[in-house]
Amino acid sequence: MPRRPLGRRLPLAFSPFMRSLAFASTARRRLPHPKDCQCSEEISFDEKIPNLSQKEKEKQILESSDEEDSEGEVQADFEFFDPKATDFHGAKILLQSYLDDKEWDLTGFVDLILDQTTVGTVVKVAEDEDESLFALVTALNLARYKDNKSFRELREFLLKVCPEKNVASDLKLLLEKKAKDVGLLVSQRVTNLPPQLLPPLYDGLFDEISWATEDEPTQELRRSFHFKSYILVTKIYKLKNPKQKNPRRGEEDSEETIFLKPEDEIFLELSSWSFTFPMRSQLVTAQEMKNYQLTGLVMVVEAEKIPKFRQKLKSLIDEQ
Repeated sequence: MPRRPLGRRLPLAFSPFMRSLAFASTARRRLPHPKDCQCSEEISFDEKIPNLSQKEKEKQILESSDEEDSEGEVQADFEFFDPKATDFHGAKILLQSYLDDKEWDLTGFVDLILDQTTVGTVVKVAEDEDESLFALVTALNLARYKDNKSFRELREFLLKVCPEKNVASDLKLLLEKKAKDVGLLVSQRVTNLPPQLLPPLYDGLFDEISWATEDEPTQELRRSFHFKSYILVTKIYKLKNPKQKNPRRGEEDSEETIFLKPEDEIFLELSSWSFTFPMRSQLVTAQEMKNYQLTGLVMVVEAEKIPKFRQKLKSLIDEQ
């Protein structure tokens, strides 16, 4: 059964630069309707444009306005649903680059997400016959699925890409001995999901986790949602040469880090520890991003910090 719809009509519109950035990995697709944009990466909604002068940025805004006037805004009503088996294709598309370009049991991973219907949400457009997925969010207990092939390969991947020995020891402890208390927080979405959906999306997830600790039919299942910490695997853009980030005349200083999802900056601020690793895949090749490298980011956030996260996320979105 669907959960209560948000009942909002929200425009999905981008400047030309943001469209080229967000859809570079699916360049053959157009953006006439949101159901056609099934790319697996995210881009932040503050439209940070590195290495552009103020004059160039104003030009981008004018071009965006002209294009939106000619094409019109795309409107959509979004609804939250429990995951189900028929969401498999859409979920797999969203997660296709979750572990960089590694070949792993993604099919098994998606099956686990869709089988866990009491905790987890997918976002769709109301009355969309194709039932395209715009977002998914869930939390999976590391110990509960430790023998699953996809989780074994996930653990191997994270331990392999962790560059620091002291962090690697903490990571190994979290993935193995402390796994029963750890939730893998998975959050993937299409690039143009309106940011106003983020607070209710995360509120729904953490509320469901709380309810599951009381409502699941067995003590074992209830215990599996008593998370003490969460581990997140996400992506950011990092400046390749931070020491050379001084702008040329007429340009603004480059951001050292660009967060593809705005909430990741909050998670990182609240994290107990984190590490980054270079990724072989690259989302965009746009000239504006030539000095940036797509980088994996792994974070650990204590469960006690989640109320603060929810508060900060709401404040962030309200400011936009």
